[in-house]
Amino acid sequence: MPGRIKHYLRVAKPGIIGGNLISAAAGFFLASKGQLDGVSLPATLIGISLVVASGCVFNNCVDRKLDRKMMRTKNRALAQGLISLPSAVSYATILSLAGLALLWAVTNLLSVVIVLAGLVIYVAVYSLYLKRNSVYGALIGSLAGAAPPLAGYCAVTGRFDLGAVILLSIFSLWQMPHCYAIAVLRFEDYTAAAIPLLPVKQGTAAAQKHMVGYILAFMAATPMLTFGGYTGYSTLAVATGLGLSWLYLARSGYKAADERLWAKKLFIFSILTIFTLSVMMSIDCTAPVPSEMLLSYAP
Repeated sequence: MPGRIKHYLRVAKPGIIGGNLISAAAGFFLASKGQLDGVSLPATLIGISLVVASGCVFNNCVDRKLDRKMMRTKNRALAQGLISLPSAVSYATILSLAGLALLWAVTNLLSVVIVLAGLVIYVAVYSLYLKRNSVYGALIGSLAGAAPPLAGYCAVTGRFDLGAVILLSIFSLWQMPHCYAIAVLRFEDYTAAAIPLLPVKQGTAAAQKHMVGYILAFMAATPMLTFGGYTGYSTLAVATGLGLSWLYLARSGYKAADERLWAKKLFIFSILTIFTLSVMMSIDCTAPVPSEMLLSYAP
């Protein structure tokens, strides 16, 4: 029984949940100007985490045959048949319903719609179709990755405003170089599974050019946090430094003797970048708003 529980925990991908928790908290704090709510914050984060876990399980269900072809994923529980498909689908459904119900109870309709849209895009649009058929599938899939911070932000504001647009832009743009770095690092796996990511279909050189373009766009989006009045100049300084370093690292790939080592460094630095930026958004907010101006957490 403990082993079976471990399989169910792993299929929900705790690492991905943890990363999304950090970004969702950043969105929440950005909207609330750093004001901590001991009830709504944890409830919002738990609700988002349950839906993210659901998406991960559904993704494992959809990709179970592809996972058997890749060294990195061939030992996953569904790929090995350690969890049956009906059980996994039921598990994912329960997680999503529980998460959406909790968000409905503690936040607002907009936040629920954003999280649900992220789930549908990730599972139905990206995993079921685009991942297998389009070289630009990751670009659409990146919208799902931006859902947690966006939902955290809108859980407080209850509206889709400039701050929401900025968050959507930042987190969507960030995911593209991050995703392409993984594809270069795991090139043989993606080739074996016939997943048409840009580095696989058009080569590393083409992917490098796209990475540089996305990082430049990311660098154009992050200053809007400060210029829009959402964060202070400390965030601007940190974001600029991170962006320039990330850009330098991406451009160094043109002359890299070992593409895999370069991709690994780029992948690690991308995680450091979004983690640091999320922390800055959480602690470098502008002055707290009066509590009466915060949206009441009722559907």
